[in-house]
Amino acid sequence: MPKQSAGILLYRKKEARMQIFLVHPGGPFFKNKDDGSWSIPKGEFIEGDDPLAAAKREFEEETGETIAGEFIPLNPIRQKGGKTVQAWAVEGDIDHASIKSNHFEIEWPPRSGKQQSFPEIDRADWFDIDIAKVKINSAQAGFIEELVGL
Repeated sequence: MPKQSAGILLYRKKEARMQIFLVHPGGPFFKNKDDGSWSIPKGEFIEGDDPLAAAKREFEEETGETIAGEFIPLNPIRQKGGKTVQAWAVEGDIDHASIKSNHFEIEWPPRSGKQQSFPEIDRADWFDIDIAKVKINSAQAGFIEELVGL
């Protein structure tokens, strides 16, 4: 069964412009990648889990912040690797500079036998719509387009 993720597309209106909150994956594989590498805060869930509850949990794990409000369901997307992502848009505002992400461990450098810990998210930021569409994983850009069309 293909993997599934659930996430939150957080947005705010600032000076009559909509901005999108995105996170950049931590760890060595994304260290020097920018455009097309950012994402909504999201994470995997298993069959039987409530996807919205999983999205809220993953948001908190990746940012250290809880989020509340009116959650607007968006159409699921399928990423290149086959993973389906379900998302909800919600209006809110958090300080992108103060996120506190959970960590993961991997063998690094490869075949070194050494385990290193990395933050799941190494940074976050707010982007105007046009820039967000460039920064975000291309499959997830559909979430932004759907939100703008609401």
